[in-house]
Amino acid sequence: MKLKKIGLPILIILGIVIDQIVKIAVVNHFALSQQKVVLKGVLSLTKLHNNGAAWSLLEGQQWFFTITTIVVLVAATWFLIKNLHKNWYAFGLTLIISGALGNFIDRVRQGYVVDMFQLDFINFPIFNVADMFLSIGFVILFIGILTEKDED
Repeated sequence: MKLKKIGLPILIILGIVIDQIVKIAVVNHFALSQQKVVLKGVLSLTKLHNNGAAWSLLEGQQWFFTITTIVVLVAATWFLIKNLHKNWYAFGLTLIISGALGNFIDRVRQGYVVDMFQLDFINFPIFNVADMFLSIGFVILFIGILTEKDED
């Protein structure tokens, strides 16, 4: 239990650091809207400043994202503390907190989030590492909830 209590904050910090390093690298090596193909027809890197959500929804509504992020962080942290003994919950919530903080740092510091990963085979919003952590975290949390219900 001690390792988990120590390890989860380290994972959160590590996730934020990875997200910020990738964003800094893209900011330093790409012009705005510049695109570089990584895997032809599959993945490109495109520097984008996103001051909205996916597909630029609620563009320019930083107050909304600030309030939403704070609510998510408080709820996820409370839920994490209450469910440290449930591995699926703990890992999923750790990723959610890490991703939320990674994007929150961008919004507070710059007024927008730096996005870069573009899926070339589907019409999907350009996203970043923090978005991946959030999405994967929600999937893992959902699996944990489904698994728990199956065990009851």
